[in-house]
Amino acid sequence: MKVAIIGGGAAGISMGIALERAGHDYTILERSPEVGGTWHDNIYPGAACDVPSHLYCFSFAPKPDWNRKFAHQPEIRAYLASCVERYGLAPHLRLGTEVQAAQFRDHQWHLRTSTGDLTADAIVSGTGQLNRPNVPVLPGIAEFRGAQFHSARWPADYDPTGRDIVVVGSGASAIQIVPEIAKRARRVTVLQRTPPYLIPRHDREFRGWEKWMFAHVPLVRRWYRAFIYARAESLFPALRQGSLTSRIVHWMAMRHLRKQIADPALRAALTPDYPIGCKRILISDDWYPALARDNVHLVTSPLERVTPDTIVTADTAAHPCDTVVYATGFDTTSFLAPIDVVGRDGTHLAETWKNGAEAHHGITVAGFPNLFLLYGPNTNLGHNSILFMIECQVRYISRCLDELGRRGARWLDITRDAMADYNAKLQRELLHSVWNSCHNWYTTAGKITNNWSSRTTAYWWQNRKPKFDDYEFGIAEPSRDDVPLAIAPRAGDPPRVTDTP
Repeated sequence: MKVAIIGGGAAGISMGIALERAGHDYTILERSPEVGGTWHDNIYPGAACDVPSHLYCFSFAPKPDWNRKFAHQPEIRAYLASCVERYGLAPHLRLGTEVQAAQFRDHQWHLRTSTGDLTADAIVSGTGQLNRPNVPVLPGIAEFRGAQFHSARWPADYDPTGRDIVVVGSGASAIQIVPEIAKRARRVTVLQRTPPYLIPRHDREFRGWEKWMFAHVPLVRRWYRAFIYARAESLFPALRQGSLTSRIVHWMAMRHLRKQIADPALRAALTPDYPIGCKRILISDDWYPALARDNVHLVTSPLERVTPDTIVTADTAAHPCDTVVYATGFDTTSFLAPIDVVGRDGTHLAETWKNGAEAHHGITVAGFPNLFLLYGPNTNLGHNSILFMIECQVRYISRCLDELGRRGARWLDITRDAMADYNAKLQRELLHSVWNSCHNWYTTAGKITNNWSSRTTAYWWQNRKPKFDDYEFGIAEPSRDDVPLAIAPRAGDPPRVTDTP
């Protein structure tokens, strides 16, 4: 098979390794100049993972020498780059190449990219859910004289020393950024719309003897990974409304708040008024202490307008500002957007998903043959490692490609009935989740489009073997020239040198 993988982050790399092992012809198309995905884009101060490091790596490529219990961005980025080198993916990378459109016709996918056009038998999307920054349009921002940028577009040369910085947002990025920049900034103003629930992180460096054990006694490393996986999996009931586990986690969060914030007024401003788990539960040891610093100010009054050198809130207070940091998250529910994907009947994927994205097991979409999704609709988690889900999906896709070869077929397409039945059941299960109880980034027009409805073990069990009776197969036509997948220059483009084997 000739496979085009869109995205060079963790998902794309994992898929590339599987295709390399299976002997498929594949190309990884990555719009950035380097691999890493979200860990290439997010270089803001304090950027780190909220999944323990030994669980945030591929099961087939363990890293025994993680520096911390929760790895920071540079180490994760280096780990992903090492996987590319270790498994020989580099010759298949096309960096600086953004996919703009893809259309299925003549039993193949035809892709248009920023560097040329190509064809492929199958597409695997590894674009993820957190790659398109959500930047609000603030009234008066055009008049602002200072610097402004989204957390995922942090300038490498930006120095917060002596600055008056306004951070818009108090979510997962903000709780990592503020404690770091507050050490050097003159003043940091945090504009909070909704306070998050926080539980302790308990982060620390691994000791030398621990690293030695992980490296030289594999059983210890495997046991430790299994332990943190099982501990994370045990927290899933916290995402069910009214469960005992949710009450325990709520108590932990409130205890953490009381221990770290002594000021009653500040504590009240930081107390959530929605069920725990409805929004992402965050982990941090230094967010609350940072907010208690003399040079950090939490503002809960809505932002009203921006002047050349201040942010004015609805209470008429003017906050000095020479930098605006948008810690405002991402456009999470559009998935493959802005790529224009057209299926076999001429249907655009954006039209198919206009009432909320959905897929069969989050992987295949009816009407779009040989299009496979990694970290697609309803595969996000609130309690465990997304890399576990991605590995399940990679195995599923690999078995689909094997089945095409076994049957001598050109393509497979999930039936509309099978996809509809799957999603109807999924949405019924999600009715019992806490995500229905407040506004969050997991939903589109009242429909939960991002999160998985159960434990990760249930997802693994359901996807261990595709049910091919639910698929329609397109029989192969007479063989065509076996040309390796390569980017063909468009008319008028200058000649390009490629190292495609």
